[in-house]
Amino acid sequence: MTSLTDLHALTVTEANSRGIARLVKDAENGENVVVSRHGTPVAAVIGVSRLGELQELERDLRDLALVLTRAATDTGGRTDLDAAFERYGYTRTELESDIAGDPDADAR
Repeated sequence: MTSLTDLHALTVTEANSRGIARLVKDAENGENVVVSRHGTPVAAVIGVSRLGELQELERDLRDLALVLTRAATDTGGRTDLDAAFERYGYTRTELESDIAGDPDADAR
C-alpha cells in the first residue's frame, strides 16, 4: 500500500509552477502527488482509477469491521420471528391481516 512517504511531494508553490494541466496528466499516468503547505500535507492529486481502488478498499474495510463486530458480540442466542412479534404485542396473523388490509382480523 502506498504511504505518504512513498508519494511524490510538492509544495503549493511547486504545484502552482507545474500547473494544473501537468498535475492532471501526471495523475492520469498513475503518479500520485501530495501537495504540502509549510511542510504539512494538505492535498493529494490522484487518478480516477486510484480513487476507485481507494473507495473499494474503504467499502471492504467497512464490511470487515461489521463482520468482526458481529463475530465479537454474537452470543449465539437466536429468536424466532413469532417470538419477536409476541414480545411487541403482535401475532403473525394480525400483522399479515394489516398488510392484506383486513381491518376485522384484529377482532378474531
